Amino acid sequence: MLIDAVKLVLFPAMMAFAASSDLLTMTISNRVSLVLVAGFFALALLAGLPAAQIGMHVAAAMVVLAVAFVFFAFGWIGGGDAKLAAATALWLGFEQLLPYALYASLLGGVLTFLIIRFRVWPLPDFLARQDWAQRLHRQDAGVPYGIALAIAALLIYPETVLMKPVGM
Repeated sequence: MLIDAVKLVLFPAMMAFAASSDLLTMTISNRVSLVLVAGFFALALLAGLPAAQIGMHVAAAMVVLAVAFVFFAFGWIGGGDAKLAAATALWLGFEQLLPYALYASLLGGVLTFLIIRFRVWPLPDFLARQDWAQRLHRQDAGVPYGIALAIAALLIYPETVLMKPVGM
């Protein structure tokens, strides 16, 4: 019962925190990725996932980390985004990696388009007094891609091996 509650709360809470943090500060704390990694291993062991299956989830995370590192090196994504994507892949495994990448790409495109449009308009007074809105409105600022990564993860999460026993 408690393990199901943790499954239902931990991953979604960390995704929501990552998305809101990226929106408000344009950073995703390393702690988010560390909590996700530790939480996955704890839940995987408690749920009785076979070692081979855990290994495949680790392999999925390593593949995503390698690709995300290349993206980071080219300046296409931030370091927090790369680590979040890899930690998320650990939870999703290869089974859900393609849908996750597809959703994250589509949502990231929509997010980028909306932010570009947002930056064209003058900031309303109530937002002009907010540091996060000013930062987001700057033409030279990046895109808080963690929002797209988190939403994509939340859309895919009910289909994961950890959530199936919960009846999601």
